[in-house]
Amino acid sequence: MVDPELAPLTGWESFYVIVGSSGAALIGLQFVVMALIADIRVRSTHATIGAFGTPTIIHFGTALLISTIMSAPWQHLSAVAWALRIVGIAGILYAVLTAVRALGQEGYKMVWEDWLFHIVLPIVAYGTLFVAAITVRSHEGDSLFVIAGMALLLLFIGIHNAWDTVTFLVVDMGAREQQPKQ
Repeated sequence: MVDPELAPLTGWESFYVIVGSSGAALIGLQFVVMALIADIRVRSTHATIGAFGTPTIIHFGTALLISTIMSAPWQHLSAVAWALRIVGIAGILYAVLTAVRALGQEGYKMVWEDWLFHIVLPIVAYGTLFVAAITVRSHEGDSLFVIAGMALLLLFIGIHNAWDTVTFLVVDMGAREQQPKQ
């Protein structure tokens, strides 16, 4: 028998199985891509990877974590809310750290799209997750949709950033290798 307080979560099981599985698969794929590009002659610095590569894994992992939290056999909805609040706060702090790392690295000059997908949207996603976790008991239906939307947004941010990294490495780094040696 499902606790009436937790009954609304049961309708989300399939969604979170899909989102969590996607996050996990994309983490694995990112590792494969990193291994394949390891032979590129122009190396990235730890600062550049910390600013652009690691956050992608964190966003995929957070989508997986949210899915796990929402699928776990909790005893009370308040425990779910607290777990999501912690994820939201940690995500905001990590997004700020990412901004500091992005500003501190010298391997790549960010454009507006980078600011949007690496800094602004993650802060919005984690902040909105935090607010939805606070309101989940008073606005249950709406909050559950917002939480689901933020898990999906983090997947899309990660997909965009992974694609952006791969295209940068293939196009920009490939063009640099094609230039005549001086």
